[in-house]
Amino acid sequence: MNQSADAPAGRTDPAAALEHLLTTRFSCRAFQDRQVPRPVVERLLTLAQRSASWCNTQPWQVIVTSGEGTERLREAMSAHAREHGPEFDFDPPAEYRGVHRERRRATGWQLYEAVGIARGDRAAS
Repeated sequence: MNQSADAPAGRTDPAAALEHLLTTRFSCRAFQDRQVPRPVVERLLTLAQRSASWCNTQPWQVIVTSGEGTERLREAMSAHAREHGPEFDFDPPAEYRGVHRERRRATGWQLYEAVGIARGDRAAS
């Protein structure tokens, strides 16, 4: 890692950089309708080339779209999902038990609360 280039300002050690990355990451389930500048995309792809791959197989393929190409891809992916349903790399568990079930339920209740659905409101959920 190039510490001076990759670490957050004022933090030059690798552990601090890792801590920053881990504490600022988040899951995003919505996206803005705003184009990402090309230099940002190129930087992300350059960094992604350093990702570990199983036995150096590097199995990924990247397609970058913009404008009408993005809209065509969005429509094609939506149509595929509607026609074929979900596809998983690994089958999800048939059921959750114990602490995993409790965590999943608690997360579900938090999501419903965030969108204004009362606990137990089956019609709205």
